[in-house]
Amino acid sequence: MNTAAPDLSYPIGHPVLPDEPLDRGARTAYMAQVATLPDLVRSSVLGLSPEQLNTPYRPEGWTVRQVLHHLPDSHMNSYTRFRLALTEDNPTIRPYDEAAWAELPDVEATPVAVSLALLEALHIRWVKLLRNLTDEQWQRTFFHPETKRKFTLDQALVLYAWHGRHHLAHITELRKREQW
Repeated sequence: MNTAAPDLSYPIGHPVLPDEPLDRGARTAYMAQVATLPDLVRSSVLGLSPEQLNTPYRPEGWTVRQVLHHLPDSHMNSYTRFRLALTEDNPTIRPYDEAAWAELPDVEATPVAVSLALLEALHIRWVKLLRNLTDEQWQRTFFHPETKRKFTLDQALVLYAWHGRHHLAHITELRKREQW
């Protein structure tokens, strides 16, 4: 019996990126995760009060509100990275300070419905792009200067499908723990 405390930071574990190109079935499954994320996130916060939205998902963690605004921020950056990789040869992407972004004044001042709508619109556009890539395009790359690593678009797809599930689990696991 595993009695270890759950990892509140990584409730679904850490991402595992493929070393080899994905096959069509795997890509389709990851694209489906990206496509369905906005509806799942919207459902996960349905009925939450302002106090609940301002509750951190773990001690020292972001609030649900911050997570909701972080998702479109992060996924807009990823969408841009995909577009750069498709139009430039192994571009060096621009990292950003996620924690600082989560503290900017618009996070508290903007209704979460705005970021939910932004996430939905962004994912519609992103999934249309993803569904039209060729096998060759999935192997295009970008370079991340913080990790000093080159990512294929296959790997970036896996990473951002995981990223969405990761933050969704922050919300759903908090709701379970708090019995909301």
